[in-house]
Amino acid sequence: MIIRDVIDALERFAPLPLQDDYDNSGLQVGLTETEVSGALLCLDITEEVIREAISLGFNLIVSHHPLLFAPLRSITDGSSVGRCVIEAIRNGITIYSSHTCLDNARGGVNYEIASRLGLQDLDWLEPKTNGSGSGLTGLLTTTMYESAFVDLVKSVFGVKHIRCNGNYDKPIHKVAVCGGSGAFLIPKAIATGADAFVTGEIGYHRLFGHDGEILLIELGHYESEQFTVDLLYSLLRHEIPALRLEKTRCITNPVRCK
Repeated sequence: MIIRDVIDALERFAPLPLQDDYDNSGLQVGLTETEVSGALLCLDITEEVIREAISLGFNLIVSHHPLLFAPLRSITDGSSVGRCVIEAIRNGITIYSSHTCLDNARGGVNYEIASRLGLQDLDWLEPKTNGSGSGLTGLLTTTMYESAFVDLVKSVFGVKHIRCNGNYDKPIHKVAVCGGSGAFLIPKAIATGADAFVTGEIGYHRLFGHDGEILLIELGHYESEQFTVDLLYSLLRHEIPALRLEKTRCITNPVRCK
């Protein structure tokens, strides 16, 4: 089995044409015709993740967020991205990232989030061509008020605190979700009649003006997409049972709460 076989499995599920225009999903570094020794799955590529792959003897890392996002003018040890590229090449490690194509795919990142929250009757928040879309809406099996829904979200995502807008005293039944930076979908969530919108990043100014209209919940980018590694694991375990797989043990979240 070669690395190309693993990439083909990923792209059957989340084809690269599904990615957003600004994105750089796909092969980041390395060779594809080499025999695969194992795949390490992660949300972000860091130097620690590269070292972990080396210690496991794996020559493939599959991440959600691309290592190479902005164009590089040089590859040196003066930046963490440069050091990751150098160490990956030096150790024969291929890096592949499935970012917004996995976000936008049916059964992808947002389906995983919706499933964890127990949402049913799922529909795209912003439909796109080829049966893909950005974000999802779904229905809770039990209508809740703000405090109960917030407790549910905190429990599901394992967080002690969340950021949200003003008090929302209406029943919450229809919920919109989007992993990562989903603030651009707030108008869509309101237009679909969602009672709450759960995403990773919203930002200070976008929280204004919606009190009593929709409950906006900001989880944190990493926290909202943490289950993507489980999604990748399930996908590759199903498609290629013989492939050696490991989920990273590195916490790559750059945000520290104290």
